[in-house]
Amino acid sequence: MIKKITLCFCLVLVAFAGDVSAQRFLTDMMDTTTPQGKGLYPIFNEHDRMRFGGYMQPQFQATGSNGVKSFEGGDFAPNSSNRFMLRRGRIRIDYSHFNSDRQPLAFFAFQFDGTERGVAIRDFWGRFFENKYQFFAVTAGMFARPMGFEVNLSSSDRESPERGRMSQTLMKTERDIGVMFTFDPRKKSFPIKWLKADLGIFNGQGLSGTTDYDNHKDLIGRISMKPWKINKAGWKLSASVSGYLGGITNQGQTWAQVQGSGANARFVIDTNANHFNQITPRRYYGADIQLRIPNHKGATEFRAETIRGQQTATFASSETPGVYPVSSPGTPQTLYTRNFAGGYIYFLQHLGTDRLQLVLKYDWYDPNTNVKGTDITAAKGFSAADVRYDTFGGGFVYMINAHVKSTIYYAQVMNEKTQIAGLTDDVNDNVFTWRLQYRF
Repeated sequence: MIKKITLCFCLVLVAFAGDVSAQRFLTDMMDTTTPQGKGLYPIFNEHDRMRFGGYMQPQFQATGSNGVKSFEGGDFAPNSSNRFMLRRGRIRIDYSHFNSDRQPLAFFAFQFDGTERGVAIRDFWGRFFENKYQFFAVTAGMFARPMGFEVNLSSSDRESPERGRMSQTLMKTERDIGVMFTFDPRKKSFPIKWLKADLGIFNGQGLSGTTDYDNHKDLIGRISMKPWKINKAGWKLSASVSGYLGGITNQGQTWAQVQGSGANARFVIDTNANHFNQITPRRYYGADIQLRIPNHKGATEFRAETIRGQQTATFASSETPGVYPVSSPGTPQTLYTRNFAGGYIYFLQHLGTDRLQLVLKYDWYDPNTNVKGTDITAAKGFSAADVRYDTFGGGFVYMINAHVKSTIYYAQVMNEKTQIAGLTDDVNDNVFTWRLQYRF
């Protein structure tokens, strides 16, 4: 059934035409150093500028069985294998103030998301610029964490419908509350204008929780090379390294870690009064690279990113908990620390026109690198949270016009075969998505 639906929507997709819009990151600002800012400048007064923007993403999805747990837009209802949904409905307000020399002094952004599931704030932050040396800025509020490439790429510009499983697990909702210091030279003559560095301090749990549940703050940093023209043909290369130094304060006296590897691996729960108020680690180390090769029409692009490290969560999930996990009021759950690894690879190719783009993507997330396959068993303390997933995705993006685009995408999700109930074989959880995006 899914293959028939995919073919049907492929025929619908190639019937449309339009323009390609530029990519936009979650913490991008509007200023006169960007093409977008230069185009908008005449409609504002000399010192103050305000912009309204937004997008909505209605979509249809189908999967292989009822009640599938999915990272392709959320889990399906217990008795449903297909659905219409409004994946995102965003409205954003940007305000910027410039001095008489048209240098930015302050920037403010507010964005909320409204769907059939409710309304939630997604961005609420301000940014201050220093203009003596023109290379420093401070951002505070609720905004995207500076970790990696995919986390920061806006959902309105990303070619795949969703971020990879790794990105969603480690950085659920992408945003957090904190403060960030940015080194980003704005003078054209600055000797290292190609370099950007962000360093932020955040609560840690992100928007998956309503408030911070411990005193420990997480430190996140990213050093990136801006797109650099590497030859006369116009090839552009960009890359970055990222680090996340965080943790969860243990509110109990137990802590679970893996001992051994392979067939000898097992979770060991240690009970010790010294574990109370101990910082259990969240340590991520990542690197990403992007290469864009212009064609006669459009471009060819390769992207790759990998993150590995230690993640502390619970027995049942490797996601960072939004609230401190308790089994009953006043009884903290045991925190589980795992060594993880994940990443993704994109291949993007315009097909004879900059309106039609082929998207191929492979992403993987291994929440517990100490154990694999049939060695994952409940008898050794493991659960579904320790299972590796590999996802092969492919589809097409077609720009109907400058404000509307259509995406079809098929994600083939493969879990490793384990001895965990329900995961002894590959689960039938592949997902087909057809999405329209309206943007203004």
